[in-house]
Amino acid sequence: MNDQVEKQISEVFRPSRAGIEHGKNLGPCSGPNRQRDLCTFCTISLDQEEVFRTKVFDKSLSPFYGEDFYFEIPRPFQCLSFYVFAKGVFQRDLPVGKVSIRKEELCKFSGKEHWFGLQPVDPNSEVQGKVHLEMRLNELIIENGSMCQQLLVRIIECQGLPLISGQNCDPYATVSLVGPGRGIGHLFVDKMKVNVYLQISHSISVIGISLSVLLCRVDLWNNGNLAQDVFLGETRVSVKILRNDHIHRAWYLLQPKGNGKSKTDDLGSLRLNVTYTEDNVLPSACYTPLRTLLLKSPDIKPISASAAHILGDICRERYEAVLPVVRLLLHHSRLVSFVSAIAALELENTQEANTIFRGNSLATRCIDDMMKIVGRSYLTVTLKPVLDEICESNKTCEIDPIKLKEGDNVEVNKENLQGYVQKVFSSITQSSSSCPPLMCDVFRSLRQLASKRFPDDPHVQYSAVSSFVFLRFFAVAVLSPHTFQLRPHHPDLEVSRTLTLISKTIQTLGSWGSLSKNKLVCIHVCLSYQPVTMPTNQFINLPLCVLSVSQHVYHIIHPTGEVQKRAQGRKRIGKNFKKRWLRVTNRELSYHKHRGETSLCIMPVKNIQAVEKLDESAFNRKNMFQVLHSEKPLYVQAGNCVEASEWVEVLSQVSRCNPDRLGTFHPSAYLAGAWLCCRSLSDSQPGCKPCTPTLLANLQLDIDCDRETERIFSLFTSSYSKLQKMEDACASIAVYQGPLREQDDYSLFTIQDSKETFHTVRQISHILKELQREHDTRSGTAQYGSQ
Repeated sequence: MNDQVEKQISEVFRPSRAGIEHGKNLGPCSGPNRQRDLCTFCTISLDQEEVFRTKVFDKSLSPFYGEDFYFEIPRPFQCLSFYVFAKGVFQRDLPVGKVSIRKEELCKFSGKEHWFGLQPVDPNSEVQGKVHLEMRLNELIIENGSMCQQLLVRIIECQGLPLISGQNCDPYATVSLVGPGRGIGHLFVDKMKVNVYLQISHSISVIGISLSVLLCRVDLWNNGNLAQDVFLGETRVSVKILRNDHIHRAWYLLQPKGNGKSKTDDLGSLRLNVTYTEDNVLPSACYTPLRTLLLKSPDIKPISASAAHILGDICRERYEAVLPVVRLLLHHSRLVSFVSAIAALELENTQEANTIFRGNSLATRCIDDMMKIVGRSYLTVTLKPVLDEICESNKTCEIDPIKLKEGDNVEVNKENLQGYVQKVFSSITQSSSSCPPLMCDVFRSLRQLASKRFPDDPHVQYSAVSSFVFLRFFAVAVLSPHTFQLRPHHPDLEVSRTLTLISKTIQTLGSWGSLSKNKLVCIHVCLSYQPVTMPTNQFINLPLCVLSVSQHVYHIIHPTGEVQKRAQGRKRIGKNFKKRWLRVTNRELSYHKHRGETSLCIMPVKNIQAVEKLDESAFNRKNMFQVLHSEKPLYVQAGNCVEASEWVEVLSQVSRCNPDRLGTFHPSAYLAGAWLCCRSLSDSQPGCKPCTPTLLANLQLDIDCDRETERIFSLFTSSYSKLQKMEDACASIAVYQGPLREQDDYSLFTIQDSKETFHTVRQISHILKELQREHDTRSGTAQYGSQ
């Protein structure tokens, strides 16, 4: 038997965009249920599982939601549903109506805006899952000697049934034989317990009835025990498809009761824009040529001639192309070099230092997506505790006189806001040691590129980094914590307003560290369309803020500090400690006699096996820690306990994924022929104490490179006409050898080297044709009811 099992073709569902635009005339159009002061919000659900929720729109029957959601569907589903809820104050939220689009109909609406009428939400229409049935007809002789037919129904398995009150349901089934109309009057009903892991069989005898007019109906219910039973769905199968002694076995999707048909008042309508695609992922070997070409992108010069950059150029919506490219390069450790190359290209066209990385370019989009992927745990550690406190408290922070409610005290609100801002700001500026190494590498590269591009501006090295750290990372997470999984749902209106004020303030504070002091006069907090100016000495300590931002960015770029160090193996203790300047990057740990001087010793970070605190008794010194590596331990004394903890955390972070990390260590030193901690005589004796688990250790990114490459193939294919235009543009430039003065479409492309770009485009075209042949060869249609 072959040990290598070929990866099967799998179907990947990707609704790349679900936009909830506008509601109109929500709620019943007449009667006592009409609510003039309706506060509504929308949810997006896969069948009955809610996956997204909009903010609450205040008191309007025709709200403009204007929210976009981009997500990948991780499992099979039947319906993509949009629910409108009326926000309850003292009771649960009440459903107004829903729009439910079946999976097979999504392509019909994909890519365009449509108005959908809201349908009622009732228990009999909320179904999901499928049932595996086995049916058979047998001939049976009864007591009087006549012949009848016996229908055997067996429920083999159920899948995808909903959770009931957060728990797995306890299902049972009723099996019925029904005719097409009430006039027949024949109804046979029986009830059987369903266990999705067992096979259940039952039989119903049919006497004197034509099978051609009968349907076998299977209804699934949840056993509510003391509560009311809940309808889970039904399926109907025509008995006439059965033949004697022939076993019919098939899967059937559960349907609403009575096919969900019900008459109701006009509940309003919802305008949606859904873009939905399905990708068929081939075996991994099929993607090798395209994947190899993409992974070469960081090495191509100029970078604009690389496959990854060309994809960003030709895609109608750049955001679609960025995420799969970032994931693929990230998985293969090629992202930093690619981001550095495209950032350098962007800086070539940046004329003013104060506009650096402020646009929505390929470089900024790549860095944004990188931070969302690798920085999620960083955000959780840094922001989640204080955001939980803000969202769960009832403190009002409104400071706009126009928006103040009756009884509000602006001074109290200002104190509340100031306290929250200081907590969030402190959490951020004290978190540099927790910043993921990959983010540090990218920011270090940006700092070097910015300093090289604007050598006369000493502040640009900070603004290049702070524009991402504060404006595009932390401020965005504060404003929308639910999109970063920091909160389960969109916050309510009052909390959302507080988070908006904090986010705007954090953006401004983050900008201070990159500005000269003569430019810092006040803080501007944007309130709606009118800015409110507050003197800084009434709100925040300006010098301390500038220092905190600068130090935070500096420590991310290159954490350093002055320490006492001692090498193991010396006979004398007292005179072995010397003052040195310690510096660490993601690649090396070095120490210097003085700051800025040539290093006296360099230790590769990849050789660090553990970083642990050292017992004070070892050298009768406080604030000691040890760096264990392939040679003798390096013992270091920090200036105080805070510095010692920060150094241990920083060094543990940058070395946390090293393959040779130790599981145990000695908390004391080896002196006078023995370890002081365990008294072992061998200096090579394994440690006597378990190493401290590293915060955010073993960060694993769940990235399926085949799926990402298939998505890139789909994007190239859908933009193939633009790829051909780029090829034509390169050919024209190569012929005329002059500036780009062709059709207007060509001006959208970045073509620095026409020959190199032409060569890459031709490679892409050839690979796309080969991959399309693979898809055509392997494509097949799954039949409904098949295994």
